[in-house]
Amino acid sequence: MSRHVGVAALCLLAQASWAVNDLPGGPAVNQLDLHVPVTKIAAAQQSLHYLMLYICTAIFVAVFGVMFYSVYKHRKSKGHKAADFHESTTVEIIWTVIPFLIVIGMALPATKVIVAQKDTTNSDLTIKVTGYQWKWGYDYIKGEGEGIAFLSTLDASQRALSDAGTPQGDNYLLKVDHPLVVPVDKKIRIITTANDVIHSFMVPAFGIKQDAIPGFVRDTWFRAEKIGDYYGQCVELCGKEHAYMPIHVRVVSAEHYALWVAERQKELQAKADDPTKVWTQDELLARGEKVYTANCAACHQPNGKGGGAIKPLDGSAAVLSEDKTVEVNVLLNGQNNIMPAWRQLSDTEIAAVITFTKNHWSNKTGQTVQPSEVLAARK
Repeated sequence: MSRHVGVAALCLLAQASWAVNDLPGGPAVNQLDLHVPVTKIAAAQQSLHYLMLYICTAIFVAVFGVMFYSVYKHRKSKGHKAADFHESTTVEIIWTVIPFLIVIGMALPATKVIVAQKDTTNSDLTIKVTGYQWKWGYDYIKGEGEGIAFLSTLDASQRALSDAGTPQGDNYLLKVDHPLVVPVDKKIRIITTANDVIHSFMVPAFGIKQDAIPGFVRDTWFRAEKIGDYYGQCVELCGKEHAYMPIHVRVVSAEHYALWVAERQKELQAKADDPTKVWTQDELLARGEKVYTANCAACHQPNGKGGGAIKPLDGSAAVLSEDKTVEVNVLLNGQNNIMPAWRQLSDTEIAAVITFTKNHWSNKTGQTVQPSEVLAARK
């Protein structure tokens, strides 16, 4: 008995130690309503939601009110007898025309909202969003910031908290390493696709949800009217790491966005390594460890042991193969619909992470892969 009391006390203590508050731009404690809208589309969706709720409530009250009144008022105990009739043209016209008018009254505002949320013309900025197992890729393909591209992954600290079973913070499992940054009051067109399985890009505060389907492109748009941080998640079951695909959109002023673009472009230029440069093994190992931690450790684990359908890299035949192109091709093209292609990484990053895996844990091949070898395999 005392042991059960102790366990219950520990559970209560754990709950008390993690006091959850509303997350601005994200979920709220005991939330019942839709997210607070920050776009006109989201506000229109919320208004439409209320309108439909009011109409359905009125229909419910009217129909069941008449039904219960009739049952009570004309019950057999009061001597009422059921009427004996068949057709009534008047009744049939009434119960056809009235529902038709109700449906039209609901369809008109709904159609207006749907047409508006599908109008992606005249956008100020176009961003391609690619779903991966299990992260998001963002490519700025038109407008200010064109050419910027990066991956957005669940922050490593959040994954560590999840693995330890110790959730903390109001943004638990919503914190990412690189949020999507957009300017306020600009029309942002989002083009979605996927690299492996079906994902779905949703940010409730913007009123957007668009499936990301391999081999297809879909689009949606939003215009955020308030500076801040807004959160969403992949809402299409996409595999065992589905819960670890958060979306973080940071809406900033035009001035801050211009500064962010300049900073990112400088970083990209700095990372644009010459693929003909010959690196030492130590240089590649140091670079490769960073690439592995940022992109590979979430699935293959820091110890390289993998898990479940994810194959281990420690002792892997592909990693230990004397033919270096085996692992190069896996990185460039993916494998078995589980390992995604990583063509978005630079030739130097791929060469570095392969060199790292070939010379880490129990793998002691001594092999070094140069960026030029990856470039040759990429063509």
